[in-house]
Amino acid sequence: MSVVKGSVHLVRRPVVTVVAGMSMLLVPAVAEAAVPPVAASSSAAIAQQPSQQDRTFLRKAHQGNLAEIAGGRLAVRKGTCHAVRRIGGTLVTDHSRLDRDVRVVADRFDVRLPTEPSAEQRRQLARVARLSGSAFDRAWLRLQIKQHQEARRLGQQELRHGHAPAVKALAAKAGPVIEHHLRQLQKALAHC
Repeated sequence: MSVVKGSVHLVRRPVVTVVAGMSMLLVPAVAEAAVPPVAASSSAAIAQQPSQQDRTFLRKAHQGNLAEIAGGRLAVRKGTCHAVRRIGGTLVTDHSRLDRDVRVVADRFDVRLPTEPSAEQRRQLARVARLSGSAFDRAWLRLQIKQHQEARRLGQQELRHGHAPAVKALAAKAGPVIEHHLRQLQKALAHC
């Protein structure tokens, strides 16, 4: 029997047809269930475990985010060029968001993350922080360009050599953000 409802024609079929159709859909599921659960779960677990590359990426990405957040806060506080202060605020917002995602994935894989930027990142930022005025602005922009280029290389390496899909997804998600920051930084360097 056909029922017209608006422009859609609904056809009522006996329940037996629907049940028979559903049983055909379940056959592959039953066949898959015949695989021993240990083999299925262990191969899935192996596929999901992060490689050393993935673990290194998570740690370095986290440290990079921490450095960018600290650098952004410094620019907001000390920048004399409007573009430097604006980009500084953007870095704080964007890298805080990216780092939340990094921490979630690191927690899921039980990867311990550093609590601060690397010693070299801290040294570089301290060197820039000692400057003032336009010297600060230009040195800060150059440092941020260098750090974002390094972040881009780190992400590309993860995409090429990483193993865990969740970690590779972080690198893929961060890529366009890093590229956007690089364009902003390079444009500001020409004007500040």
